[in-house]
Amino acid sequence: MTGMPVDSLGNPVTLDDAASLAHVDDFVQGLLRYEPRAARLLEIADQEPGALVQAYAAALQMFAETPGAPAAAGPHVARAAASAARATPREQRFVAAIAAWVAGDIGRALALHEEQAAEFPRDLVSVKLAQYHLFNRGDAPGMLRLARAVEPAAADVPQLHGMLAFGWEQCHFLREAEAAAQQALAGEPGEPWAHHALAHVMLTEGRIAEGQQFMAEMAPHWAGLNSFMRTHNWWHAALFAIELEQFDAALRLYDEQVWGVLPDYSQDQINAVSLLARLELAGAEVGPRWQDLAQWLAPRVADQVLAFLDLQYLYGLARAGRPEADRLLANLAQRADHDCTWREVALPAAQGLLAHARGQHAEAAHALARALPRLREIGGSHAQRDLFQQIYIDALARGGQLAEAQNLVQQQARQLPASGRLQRQGRSLALALGIA
Repeated sequence: MTGMPVDSLGNPVTLDDAASLAHVDDFVQGLLRYEPRAARLLEIADQEPGALVQAYAAALQMFAETPGAPAAAGPHVARAAASAARATPREQRFVAAIAAWVAGDIGRALALHEEQAAEFPRDLVSVKLAQYHLFNRGDAPGMLRLARAVEPAAADVPQLHGMLAFGWEQCHFLREAEAAAQQALAGEPGEPWAHHALAHVMLTEGRIAEGQQFMAEMAPHWAGLNSFMRTHNWWHAALFAIELEQFDAALRLYDEQVWGVLPDYSQDQINAVSLLARLELAGAEVGPRWQDLAQWLAPRVADQVLAFLDLQYLYGLARAGRPEADRLLANLAQRADHDCTWREVALPAAQGLLAHARGQHAEAAHALARALPRLREIGGSHAQRDLFQQIYIDALARGGQLAEAQNLVQQQARQLPASGRLQRQGRSLALALGIA
């Protein structure tokens, strides 16, 4: 490998043109830092046949999270395979992992990423992609285990500590999560994934005002990020406003920061759906925003890429009164015929969400009760999945199951005494039951 170019993490890279290294580093650092420069790699994808460049290009296509993404990634996978014989072992394994992802074999992809972490622990792109897959499977221990495995070799990289922080938080080790996030910020104060992990910790611990202030202080760092990280961190900021019942502030964040940055992107869309739903559940009026959002959700009816995404597309369409919600449910049911997680978790959740959006509260509560115990299996974070718990509680209350709703809300209110939303909901249910 003597004389080979190396990326910004010290990994040798096989290239036909040494000038391509700048684009490789744009991808590596852009991916880890959530910066749009990662997409610059596509500028050289037609000229640079190197296996790693082509695999990175395929990954960029797959991040679209659309049914057409594998077809768009396919030519890059083919070019990567054609160049793999002269690539390094690290690059060859990475190409195989991306090819497995494109083929829909996530288990195989994860096995290869784990091998990569053991043999080439500074390949943090591989670790990051593995965490993405593990997150979508609801495997938080896997996310943490993989990041810890490479820590001795990559402890100098602030972004790794952000990855560790989120893994710790999703496994409910909040002190460890906060320590890892602070270590990331000591190395790089603008590390957005560490901001994100700390937002999770502070929300979970009920440090509502502190979390709101922290995110406001960190917000200047987000302006140049890709749409996912920018809008998602603002989404977290809006959650603190909702807990404090600052609905005008939360709606302003929706209008100015959360929605409209890249409206055709899956993650921006589910941020918007989730925020509007939470605002309504908390008692806010959202006006015509559902109708505006739904025009971007309507093309998603045949997606069925990730169940976690489909559920939120469906709810947004239903809240807007769009008939596409029924078509999406029918397509989801077809996918459920061939996948037990979709059948046993996603389908009842979808039925419950559609019923709730249409005011059929008893039916909604019944269906959601079947899905909630296993909802982790379809991915999403604790904070994101809490939306479905909130909808379930609302369905219970509106469907007349006040005792069950009160039981759930009061437990949460006791754990989060600073949440005005939960305190008000708890008082309202207690009054209705004659126990206030």
